[in-house]
Amino acid sequence: MNRIIICTCQSTNLKWRRPAIVGFPWNSVARRCSDIAVTSKPCLGSDHLIASINLRSSLVLLSLFAAGCASNVIVEEPTIPKPHIDKLPMDVALRIPEEFNNFVHEENVLGRETWTINLGRANASFFEQLFGYMFENVIILGPDDNALDYKFDALVEPQIEGFEFSVPNQSKTDAFAVWIRYRMQIFDSVGNNASTWTVSAYGKSQKEGLGGTKSLQRAAVLAMRDAAALILLQMNKSTKISALADGPMDVSGLGSQQVADADAPEYSARPASIFAIGGIDDARE
Repeated sequence: MNRIIICTCQSTNLKWRRPAIVGFPWNSVARRCSDIAVTSKPCLGSDHLIASINLRSSLVLLSLFAAGCASNVIVEEPTIPKPHIDKLPMDVALRIPEEFNNFVHEENVLGRETWTINLGRANASFFEQLFGYMFENVIILGPDDNALDYKFDALVEPQIEGFEFSVPNQSKTDAFAVWIRYRMQIFDSVGNNASTWTVSAYGKSQKEGLGGTKSLQRAAVLAMRDAAALILLQMNKSTKISALADGPMDVSGLGSQQVADADAPEYSARPASIFAIGGIDDARE
């Protein structure tokens, strides 16, 4: 006996068609409830097709939106304009820590945008250029180099103590901004901790004509240039680094000696001198 299959995409009242002569159904076969099968297989009506298309479109849009919520910024090595200053007549070692040479900042903005900012080699290049303008001779040391194997008047080890940025969604402007705080530890030729100096710098780039990635990248470079201007003008005055050209500092009243070696314990820092100038805005460059 054949069964009747009824699609349940719409509500249907089950009624038997009867011929003019009352007595038997139109197909002359007595039917029982078990002869009627109900399936939940959806019908492909126009409403269901439209709903299916809308769902698929929404999923595609959501995937595209999710892909657009992550931005990766790699900061190019900055170029610092050559300053019109006289170099200090001294040999300075610049030691680049591993985390400084591979600095990456990741932040979720307003819970919907993830920005990854890779300063990478830009930090090391920045200080190498800057110190090349400031000192007669610069020795570049890697994180695995032992400073005691080299001859110099002073050793400088930079660190990034703080990094912040803002995007137009946060500031409600058309500008991207970057704040960088550098911390420099300065040692004499035998490893005494001579001073510690902190520099805060700021850069802002307008979005006009640039995409978000390029604008934030430029803001970071401008912040580095802001730091360069401050270091050129204030470093010797604030740290007295030029005095180390005359030999190691007198540590007779400072207690135990601190050796500037990569394997040495964390150095105790003297009070930091913090300078923050107006920053660099590409609209005013």
